[in-house]
Amino acid sequence: MIHPMQSARGLRTLAAALALAFVASPALAQDKIKVGLMLPYTGTYAALGNAITNGFKLAVSEQGGKLGGKEIEYVTVDDESDPAKAPENANKLIKRDKVDVIVGTVHSGVAMALAKAAKDNNALLIIPNAGADEITGPMCAPNIFRTSFSNSSPGYAMGKVAAERGHKTAVTLTWKYAAGDQSVNGFKEAFEKAGGKVTKQLSLPFPNVEFQPFLTEIAALKPDAVYVFFAGGGAVKLVKDYDAAGLKKSIPLYGPGFLTDGTLEAQGASAEGLLTTLHYADQLDNPKNNAFRAAYRKAYNVEPDVYAMQGYDSGQLLAAGTKAVGGDMAKRDALIKAMQTAKIDSPRGPFSLSRANNPVQDYYLRRVEGKENKAVGVAIKGYEDPAVGCKM
Repeated sequence: MIHPMQSARGLRTLAAALALAFVASPALAQDKIKVGLMLPYTGTYAALGNAITNGFKLAVSEQGGKLGGKEIEYVTVDDESDPAKAPENANKLIKRDKVDVIVGTVHSGVAMALAKAAKDNNALLIIPNAGADEITGPMCAPNIFRTSFSNSSPGYAMGKVAAERGHKTAVTLTWKYAAGDQSVNGFKEAFEKAGGKVTKQLSLPFPNVEFQPFLTEIAALKPDAVYVFFAGGGAVKLVKDYDAAGLKKSIPLYGPGFLTDGTLEAQGASAEGLLTTLHYADQLDNPKNNAFRAAYRKAYNVEPDVYAMQGYDSGQLLAAGTKAVGGDMAKRDALIKAMQTAKIDSPRGPFSLSRANNPVQDYYLRRVEGKENKAVGVAIKGYEDPAVGCKM
């Protein structure tokens, strides 16, 4: 039988232990950096979301599995490439899960809502793909970073290339959403600045892939060239349909690199010889890219693509910031300054960030050869997006 005094003493000891645990738990939580991954893991862009995640985690693994000496805790959200769900998803990560940083996303419409939530809540955001021009334009903020591109930039590079190749007229075709509109506008700006003329701009709703009526119209219009913006499953079908319609032989098809990145296996012979412009190519011969590709293959048993590279560089950028503050995410000003001034040794080639926190980088001209996007030249050297409207 337990003596009442012993029982009371035992309860006091238990209460003290619980109180100590309660006090200690926030401190324990601070020993980890919480990373929110808000990316598409289902639907059209699922492969892109997975590649970004793999690349990011590879960069962390190269830091010994830690950032700034702190363990990493991941909170993952499937954004489904649905802009309507973006505010709720973002607010869950920021307010409920209290993540230290959000890495996301692919779809520009989702990214716009995510960037707004980050700006409203002063949350640290790294965008590993979505190129909405506004995010590093009028919506720019010190706490919002991008490691990829702005939508108009690869298109601008291809507009320059198309004009240099002697084309005088072009038709554009894209999904009707921010990424597509800005990509074709970038192409049109550079193409027409160099003396060309975009005679028709065609579009269809995302993620519709009924291309046949548009291909029939293109055949009737007979432009010198066609510029398109599609990615993922849509890019696979467009390239195959374009070839099947017999247009590949008569009217050159151009696009940003997303047209043929991560899609070559499925596109097969239909993609052979296609020219695209992007800030990365599969076999760029530099030590960092060779090491990255070998490490990625070893870790995931698959070849990396541009999305994996962008995820990797998001990890590298966060590593630069966390290293500067010893993993103390409360030192926000020093963390942000370290990220803004970082010189990233990237598989794409070294890059720094512009005043709008957007990469200043080379855009390569690439040709599809077999299952690779081979760099055949530099379309634009050290291109800095103009960041129109950024007040930083």
